[in-house]
Amino acid sequence: MKILKNAATLLAVTACVAGISSHAAAQETKLTLGMSGWTGFAPLTLADKSGIFKKNGLDVELKMIPQKDRHLALAAGAIQCAATTVETHVAWNANGVPIVQIFQMDKSYGADGLAVRNDVKGFADLKGKSIGVSAPGTAPYFGLAWMLNKNGMTLKDVKTVSLEPQPAAQAFVSGQNDAAMTYEPYLSMVRSNPQAGKILATTLDYPMVMDTVGCAPPWLKANPKAAQALANSYFEALEMIKADPVKSNEIMGAAVKQGGEQFAKSAAYLRWQDKAANQKFFAGELTQFMKESVPILLEAGVIRKAPQDLAVTFDASFIN
Repeated sequence: MKILKNAATLLAVTACVAGISSHAAAQETKLTLGMSGWTGFAPLTLADKSGIFKKNGLDVELKMIPQKDRHLALAAGAIQCAATTVETHVAWNANGVPIVQIFQMDKSYGADGLAVRNDVKGFADLKGKSIGVSAPGTAPYFGLAWMLNKNGMTLKDVKTVSLEPQPAAQAFVSGQNDAAMTYEPYLSMVRSNPQAGKILATTLDYPMVMDTVGCAPPWLKANPKAAQALANSYFEALEMIKADPVKSNEIMGAAVKQGGEQFAKSAAYLRWQDKAANQKFFAGELTQFMKESVPILLEAGVIRKAPQDLAVTFDASFIN
């Protein structure tokens, strides 16, 4: 009996150690994700700072990389996943840097916009004017191209000055350039300085900024559980925002040097997308938008040829 008892004890201890080991192994799934300080990406910061990633067995490094360089980091293997706009995923795939979208993060509802001087009445007045905007292959550049296209113009009708969203807004407010294409939290600089100019149009007028998280196909194939944990962590972060908005806004705002209340004001101009919204988006809207983005990406010179198969650019299995 004693031998059996000892054997049972040994088995129990072994099982316990195995459990600890498997838990530790799960936490060793490392992942580097490229992103920016865009307000819509903030739930990823929340998942990181609040321990949601760790709880779900992920060791995530959130790396701030300008959107124009994120695909280079992906191609080099410096990052495994990236948060960026839908049309950017299309462009990367078309330009030989494959990435697969696995969940949607946000939709802009006025969080991206074109700031202009107060004497500008409409888009036609921008002909020949200088506009501070990020480099080709970025959301602001595409946003500007999209808005101009919808008003019978192209990027050839204006002079673009290459500036990232924050310096573009800062330069505009300080009197440089005739216009600026930027996004929150930097667009609020313009909202707070009406003497510098006004906002001619935002994504309320032109709904074309929507962000997704995508991962490199080889990493995704080798780490489906980690990819699922990444998606789950995002949805859990949204639940935390609902349950404790004050604390959540403080954590998310700190990452972009904003107080909680200030961050909440920026976030009011976008909508984070929960699982139900994701399922609806991936069911048809995503493909439709990608199709619409291709001719504008071609016209803007961001891609040289249309991607052959848009279906390979996303996988809806992680949002079911």
